[in-house]
Amino acid sequence: MKRILIITSVLWLTAAALLLAGSMTAAFKWTETTHDFGRIKLGKPVVAEFVFQNRGQAPLIITNAKGSCGCTGVEFPKEPVMPGREGKIKATFNAASPGAFNKTVTVESNAEGGTTFLTIKGEVRAE
Repeated sequence: MKRILIITSVLWLTAAALLLAGSMTAAFKWTETTHDFGRIKLGKPVVAEFVFQNRGQAPLIITNAKGSCGCTGVEFPKEPVMPGREGKIKATFNAASPGAFNKTVTVESNAEGGTTFLTIKGEVRAE
């Protein structure tokens, strides 16, 4: 009887630990997800910084971040962002032709929802 009680207790504790571990996730809290550069000059690179905080209970790991075209370079944290801490993603846009633009940065991570899309936009002037 004592043996059954011990085994049952261990099973209940294991189940509880698995449930708690499953509810621990990372979560982005962005200050902004869209940046409007307004009017910019042709051939002059511009940089947008997207600041975020990990509002989850688990470390936030960004596995990849990439621009929608070759004209957008992206820098992102390679180390995990711990709960409550901030990080930033830098998107550098270098316009090759005049006109309006609307580009995205795709951020893949272990956060709730998995993939986040950031937007940069503006108008390139050939001045």
